[in-house]
Amino acid sequence: MNKYQYKVQGIDYEVEIEEVEGNIAKVKVNGIPFEVELKHPINAAKHPTIAKVKVEAPKPAATAAPASAPATAQAAAGSGTPVKAPLPGTITEVKVGVGQQVKEGDVVVVLEAMKMQNNIEAELSGTVTSIIVNKGDSVMEGAVMLTIG
Repeated sequence: MNKYQYKVQGIDYEVEIEEVEGNIAKVKVNGIPFEVELKHPINAAKHPTIAKVKVEAPKPAATAAPASAPATAQAAAGSGTPVKAPLPGTITEVKVGVGQQVKEGDVVVVLEAMKMQNNIEAELSGTVTSIIVNKGDSVMEGAVMLTIG
């Protein structure tokens, strides 16, 4: 697995290349999986895939398993209602973890915008299924920060 960090228009992205087969690459961008079609296949001899990716893949599901069976299904899917940034700013704190139960009104992220700390609250009760941002990340208005299922 190769990890790369990019900054595009002031937003930081962490890209992990998990597997490349022919002209299809399986990647994660800030923890979200994507399949990317390449214009030209990559020579596998120059860019071998690393088997440890398959070892790391079960860890998130295993971490969520002790919570409860429904939380495992939701956490594995990474689906749910997105919590979006109401304005552009910088993440100063992520107050929740994947698999954590939250109630409507709980503070899930602290966002600094124009020198002010803004508490971003959960708009519904549920389980955090994915966290897309990290402390220090810059986000634009409308950017998905996490999902609650």
